[in-house]
Formats: sequence, structure tokens, C-alpha cells
Amino acid sequence: MSSLRLISSVVSKRHLSLSPLSWRAYATPATFKPQEKDPQLGDYPNLPWVSDQELPARGWWDQQMRRNFGDPIQEYDEVLSMWGPDAPPIPPHKALFQLSLAFSAFVGFGFLCKYALVPERPTVPREYPYSGLVRELGGLEDNKVGLLHVCTQWVNLTLILG
Repeated sequence: MSSLRLISSVVSKRHLSLSPLSWRAYATPATFKPQEKDPQLGDYPNLPWVSDQELPARGWWDQQMRRNFGDPIQEYDEVLSMWGPDAPPIPPHKALFQLSLAFSAFVGFGFLCKYALVPERPTVPREYPYSGLVRELGGLEDNKVGLLHVCTQWVNLTLILG
């Protein structure tokens, strides 16, 4: 019992000594660290990551590549040039949402066709006496073809055609 009092007194003194401003009831903000410059580039300008496909179509010295004469080339020109991968017209998370919505609509339509639009059977299925006439039709075991029999027939056929 005395240990409980000791712990509670230590905890209460610790919390009373701290001001309410020092209590952390918020998320820690992410610290922004600027990307370090590549030492191999030297004094080459650090150009923004903007695809040439997003630039306006007119007003350039070279209209096809959307560049002016003497403009520095982006470090990742293969990716950001006009011949690079297409810039998505809509954000990827929105495209994924639309794709999943279309897929679920397609699956829902399939379930609707399978279970809701199938009409009832107009007749009752036919029932045969004596376990469906198994004995009268020669039995199930007699109608089964063994795998060994099929394989031997195939081998014989390949040997004949040869």
C-alpha cells in the first residue's frame, strides 16, 4: 500500500511541475530536410521536377521539345522530356478509385444477372426410381473409363501413326 502512495506522489509531483504548455498533445511535425545537391553536378543549376508535357504548347524556340535555345537540360531529361512517360491527366489515387468502382460495378452486374435475373424452372426435374436407374443403365462403375485404358489407347494410336 505504501508503494502505491509513493508512486502516486511521484507521478503527481512530476505532472504538477510541468506546465500545461510542455505537455505534448499534438503530432510531431515532420522536419523538412532539403535534398542535398549531387556533388557530381558541381555548379549546374538545380532545375524543378516538371515534365515538359505539362508546359504550354506554344511560345518555344523548339516547339516539339518545348525548349528555348540555350535552356539548361534537366538532369533527368529522359523522364521529363516530351518523349518520357506520359504525365497522368488525373491523380493516381483518383484513377485507382475509378477503376475499382468500374470493376465493382461490373462484378455487381454479373451477380445481378446470375442470381436476380434467372427465371424459375418451369418444370420439376425428372426423378427416376431405384437411385436414378443406375442398375438398369449398367451401373456407374461400368460407365467409367480408366486412365490406364485411355493412356494405352493413346500410345497405340501414336505408334500406328508414327
